[in-house]
Amino acid sequence: MSLSVAVAGASGYAGGELLRLLAAHPEFEVTTVTAFQNTGKPLATVQPHLRSLSHLMLTETTPEVLRDHDVIFLALPHGKSGQLSAQFAVDTLVVDCGADHRLESESDWAAFYGGDFCVAWSYGLPELVLAGGGTQRTALAGRRRIAVPGCNVTAITLGLAPGIRAGVIAADDLVAVLAVGPSGAGKSLRTDLLASEVLGSAHSYAVGGVHRHNPEIRQNLRAAGGVDVSVSFTPMVVPMSRGILATSTAKRVQGTTTAQVRDAWERAYADEPFVHVLPDGQFPRTADVLGSNTALVGLAIDEAAGRVVTITAIDNLVKGTAGAAIQSANIALGLPETAGLTMDGVAP
Repeated sequence: MSLSVAVAGASGYAGGELLRLLAAHPEFEVTTVTAFQNTGKPLATVQPHLRSLSHLMLTETTPEVLRDHDVIFLALPHGKSGQLSAQFAVDTLVVDCGADHRLESESDWAAFYGGDFCVAWSYGLPELVLAGGGTQRTALAGRRRIAVPGCNVTAITLGLAPGIRAGVIAADDLVAVLAVGPSGAGKSLRTDLLASEVLGSAHSYAVGGVHRHNPEIRQNLRAAGGVDVSVSFTPMVVPMSRGILATSTAKRVQGTTTAQVRDAWERAYADEPFVHVLPDGQFPRTADVLGSNTALVGLAIDEAAGRVVTITAIDNLVKGTAGAAIQSANIALGLPETAGLTMDGVAP
């Protein structure tokens, strides 16, 4: 028997990607889609690529419309999910793709988001390695409230956490520069994201440690065992509709061998269906993961600088958002973790 699913924020990029993946899920049936500005429109008018769901109409985003489903996915701007989530039954699985329930620290929330602070939910990054051993996956089984990570956070965390847990890199001087597709900013009209501004150009944004994903990155790397975690994180918009390529570097701990460094990542992800470490000398492209729930990680050592370099590629809308949401929901419900998801990208 299929589980009934509602998707709030179904007219956005994240909501649309959730629907694309859910349409092929063997255990889920999407019965309700909601929006704010697009209420009353057929789903096909705002997500014309979702032909198998063209019978659905966008309805109002209210607790009354969303409740009475087995699973609710919230793909809403920050500050919106918290207003709704408290009104759902405790046995309903609610997966929030927004920021409202990610942060454990109220002071971090106040500094980077502002507004009412909501309690942190179980964190939906199954592959996050933990300092005490194991992964975040164990914390998701049976849970009914899950917060999906930020897309930039996922790319940086997957690239650095194994080395921190293994003690082969230091956590106090981390640097990450990300090339990001503009779909990560959502569908809202902004001059700097117009095609005429993006095509043939690249520009950095949220420079100087002000990006809202900063405290979440530090939170994850502390969970992996990092002490005095310090991250300088700079994203830049590049002319590709989707994808993230994260170049992250860290000081190599003195006395560690090249074999020990590579072994830290290979051991961490050896059994992961969606995170793959590439052979020595190979590095990923965003094109390699387009449309997939896969993260590819390349690894190098800059001997002259004494730093370890990781290159991580993800699709920001899949592994960075919707795929992570469905993967975490699968775990919470005791379904096969890979159900409805693919590790294969689309090429060319």
